[in-house]
Amino acid sequence: MAIQHKPHIHSGHGGPYESTFVYDDAAGSQPGLLLFPNFFGAKQWDIDKAAVLTQLGYKVLVVDYYGQGKRGTDMESSAVLMQKFTADRAAMRGQLLDALSELRKLPGVDASRTGAIGFCLGGKCVLDLVRAGADIKGGVVFHGVYDAPTFPNAKMTAKLLVCHGWNDPLCPPDATVGLAKELTDAGVDWQLIAYGHTGHAFTTDNMPLDAGKTFGFQPDTNRRSWQAMKDFFSEIL
Repeated sequence: MAIQHKPHIHSGHGGPYESTFVYDDAAGSQPGLLLFPNFFGAKQWDIDKAAVLTQLGYKVLVVDYYGQGKRGTDMESSAVLMQKFTADRAAMRGQLLDALSELRKLPGVDASRTGAIGFCLGGKCVLDLVRAGADIKGGVVFHGVYDAPTFPNAKMTAKLLVCHGWNDPLCPPDATVGLAKELTDAGVDWQLIAYGHTGHAFTTDNMPLDAGKTFGFQPDTNRRSWQAMKDFFSEIL
């Protein structure tokens, strides 16, 4: 196994974009995964996470959704980029579908076996991709954001695993129940695992957990949710 990562420049709504294709150059056809980063945008952390997924037998596109050369450098600059990206949910939906099209074009990706994972804002991307009726087998959300677009969803066919920190202030219980109702009403095959003593950003190993356990890295939840993701994709891909 020799894991490679190469820039993948692509156009589309508001492009150009510079995503990163991470793959094992010794492997043949494999399932493909989109990896949607947190609100800082694509970075080395995401490429490293994609490399772990590659070792599990997947080819991964780390998605740039802000635009080539546009990355958050701190909380404030990242918030500005995020607000611009999410301001038009219809345009955002178009970008997400474009990213899926790019994944399917990549060498060695089995276009009939694709999925997506996302962290924080990236979790919102996974949900909106599924809401768009994307033809993927399934998606996994890690400490995502659950609010639905104001316009109707397409028919949702993908399975979903939502890994949620119960103390997450961005998604309090009413938002979590609201997502469950939305997915149930749509007939989605969904799972939600709520982790106690866990807040937002529980996978972010460079973010200390705050005193109230509402934000920051939670190693037990990080490990458990990653295992849940592996089991989920083993079943559907």
